[in-house]
Amino acid sequence: MTEALDLVRDHTIYSCVMGSRAFGLATDGSDIDRRGIFVAPTPMFWRFEKPPTHADGPADEQFSWELERFCELALRANPNVLECLHSPLVEHVTDTGRELLALREAFLSRQVHATFTGYATGQRKKLDADVRQYGAPRWKHAMHLLRLLASCRDLLRTGRLTLDVGEDREALLAVKRGEVSWDDVVARMARLGGEAEEAAARTPLPAEPDRARVADFLFGVRRASALQLVGPSA
Repeated sequence: MTEALDLVRDHTIYSCVMGSRAFGLATDGSDIDRRGIFVAPTPMFWRFEKPPTHADGPADEQFSWELERFCELALRANPNVLECLHSPLVEHVTDTGRELLALREAFLSRQVHATFTGYATGQRKKLDADVRQYGAPRWKHAMHLLRLLASCRDLLRTGRLTLDVGEDREALLAVKRGEVSWDDVVARMARLGGEAEEAAARTPLPAEPDRARVADFLFGVRRASALQLVGPSA
C-alpha cells in the first residue's frame, strides 16, 4: 500500500476531478471524486514482484491507475476510464500526461456502444432490484444512468465524448430528487437506448481503437524511464 501511494505522490502524470462536478451535476453536497494516472518507473518491472496496477488514496474519493493498466482499459472502451481523459476539471498534468491527452481519439471506437450500454444494463438490473425490494430506485444512480446513455448516444453521433450535461442538468437533477416517476425514467432509458442503437449504425467512429499508436506511446514512456536510470548513451 505504501509503495502504491508513493507512486501516486511522486509519479502522477495526470489527475482530474470526475463525478457530478465533471458532469455539470454538482450540488452543494457533492463529493470531490479524483482520478489519476501514474507511471511506475521501468526498473520496477524488472523484478519478480511487479508494481501495483492501481491505488486508492491518499485522499478520500481518490483512485489512480498505472499507465499501462489505464491504457488497457481505455482500449477496451471502459466508460469510467475513457471519461477521465475528457474531464473539464484537470488538476495536474505533466508533459507525458499531455501526450496521453493528445491520444484521446486513439482510444475511441465503435466498441463504446457495447461497453457503455453493457454497463448501463448492469446498472439497470440493480435499479430494478431496488424497485422490487424497496418500491423505488436509488434516484441518484438512475440520474447517472440516464446521463451515461445520453453520453453514449452523443459520442456515437459525433465521435466526440463530452462530459458536461449542459441543458439537461435540471431535468437530470429532478430525477435525482425523485420528482420524476420511475415509469417515466424507464421510458427515457428506452428512448436513449434506441437512439444510441440508431447512432451506432452510422457513427463516424472507427471499428477499432488505434492500438498501434497507443502501444508506441507506452513504449516511448517506458524507454524514457529506463534511460533516466542507465543514461542515454547505454
